[in-house]
Amino acid sequence: MSVSAAVCAVTAVLPGAASAEPARGALGAGVERVSVASDGTQGDGASVGGTITSDGRRIAFSSVAQNLTTGFPMTYEKVFVRDRRTSQTLQMSTSAPPIERRPVISGDGEYIAHWGLIQRDTKSFLSQLESQGTIGINCSGLSCSQPSLSEDGRYVAQVGTSGRPAVRQRIEVQDWHANTTQTVFEFDHILPSRPSISGDGRFVAFEDGQAQDVFVWDRTDDTSAGPIEGPSEAATLVQLSRDGSRIVYLSGSDTYVQDESSGSEQLVPDARGLAIDPTGRYLLYAPRDTSGPSLVLRDLVTGTDEIVSEQPASAGTDAVSTGGRDVVFHSTADDLVPGDTNGTSDVFVRRFY
Repeated sequence: MSVSAAVCAVTAVLPGAASAEPARGALGAGVERVSVASDGTQGDGASVGGTITSDGRRIAFSSVAQNLTTGFPMTYEKVFVRDRRTSQTLQMSTSAPPIERRPVISGDGEYIAHWGLIQRDTKSFLSQLESQGTIGINCSGLSCSQPSLSEDGRYVAQVGTSGRPAVRQRIEVQDWHANTTQTVFEFDHILPSRPSISGDGRFVAFEDGQAQDVFVWDRTDDTSAGPIEGPSEAATLVQLSRDGSRIVYLSGSDTYVQDESSGSEQLVPDARGLAIDPTGRYLLYAPRDTSGPSLVLRDLVTGTDEIVSEQPASAGTDAVSTGGRDVVFHSTADDLVPGDTNGTSDVFVRRFY
């Protein structure tokens, strides 16, 4: 495969014309706790790592709580899905406890992936919501980890590591419908690679943790472009938007959002980017200044910010629904919703309209 350098122009975040959408802050906005049982009972253990579907209907998270569902009496951390339309909480059956405290849900909400420990190695697992069944997703290495899902869950980008102890890794995309695998890139190290796949499974953004560079792979011609941050710069990948139009990465104390069609970039200074919505318009970030809000949602078209949480809170990738309507996060704060008395971390969602 070939690797070509990407040259990008940095532009300021300037106000622009807003797209047609319901008024933000309209009736129905607010904060909801989602790490609860179907009858609304709060969890008796910590819940973290929320990930949301494109339409905001379903949220997957992990929890050590034992009272969110009945059955599957496992004592280790488990993966749950909360359906906000039906107010039902389901537990995904798994054959191994998750070792990354954040599952990944497909954009359509039908599949949930995580990676867990099997004896000395890790393996990626894919659960189907309808059947609540779980399968293992194979990879070319002894261990499989860091899965990222396409919109319909068909394509799984993941990392396979080889050697014991592990000495090298391969980023690959598994089409489990066709039972085929494509290699994205191979490294002779095991430093972070963080794959992030587009909704149609065509593009995969990934990181070379040793060189501190970010690249983008195109499945149609099996080529990789980058480093997207340009020469002599260090970068860490955050996320590729589901439509493949934007890539978020960190460099120094700043966050950059690159437009993949033009190569131009928007700079969000003194901020740690966390996630981007499926359309690439809304960026969730944590300000470096800890004296203010902990989580902020920025409209990259208008340059305006909205506060997600004033209290200490954390979020991961795939935490924003389409149009920036919903943001999922976790927090130990007990004053975000009434009746929060469990004294531990819960998963919440803020709806803006």
